[in-house]
Amino acid sequence: GDFNPIHIDEGFAKQVGLPGRILHGLWTMAQVARAHTEAAGGPQALERLSVQFRGMGRMGEEIVVSGTVRELQDGVAVVDSEAEQSGQRIVRRAVAELRAG
Repeated sequence: GDFNPIHIDEGFAKQVGLPGRILHGLWTMAQVARAHTEAAGGPQALERLSVQFRGMGRMGEEIVVSGTVRELQDGVAVVDSEAEQSGQRIVRRAVAELRAG
């Protein structure tokens, strides 16, 4: 696991100039994956996922994932998406490939 104190120690995070503890990037990516798989009918649908992190996620605040189907071919949807938290984009250029059920 990632035991960097910016993820687990509020005081330390503030001491190094952050607004408080921040989310692990892989946890944030997992939320993007979950949003896609829930929309596609389950985890078996996810064939590929890539993301670009653009900001720091804060603990205790909702993450909103939105996406658009760019392409549908041979039963696989290519979905472009992003994730925001409190109006700030924290993930952009996420691309998922989802196989239809």
